[in-house]
Amino acid sequence: MSALDGWRFCPICGEAIEKVEDRAECRACGYVGYANAVPGAEAVCFDGAGRVLLGRRAQDPGAGLWDLPGGFLHEDELPLDGLRREVREETALEIEPEEFLGHWLEPYAGRIVLCLAWTARASGEARAGDDLAEVRWFEPGELPGPGELAFTHYPAVLSAAVGYEQA
Repeated sequence: MSALDGWRFCPICGEAIEKVEDRAECRACGYVGYANAVPGAEAVCFDGAGRVLLGRRAQDPGAGLWDLPGGFLHEDELPLDGLRREVREETALEIEPEEFLGHWLEPYAGRIVLCLAWTARASGEARAGDDLAEVRWFEPGELPGPGELAFTHYPAVLSAAVGYEQA
């Protein structure tokens, strides 16, 4: 599925568009729209005891499932700045990013998200905010199973961070 699948008309001038490979082109005004991945940042947050913080999602996609703190980057935001902002909005924690774990592609509400993941040391008192119903600290060996995690790439992220083994 592409972000442009539902496009029929130019968002600038309203004329019909032509779809060409991974883009939509308007012959009337010259607008070109691309089906790019949406950038996001997320963290495997650790407390002083080495526990991992997860949040239970309050909304779809993945309502009721466990989520890593993070979210979408603003257009003019660097990944680590966006990561700090998103973690603060969702958990009230301040973080210090440590190790870059990697990047994954994740389908999300008709788009593809380029997920950039780090480990981070967290400080403060965790509380659910933004779109989370609750937050909870887990010992690395007691993390929820893959079926309880909100997104398909989370087992790989947790494996990179704490040696998570998929059941």
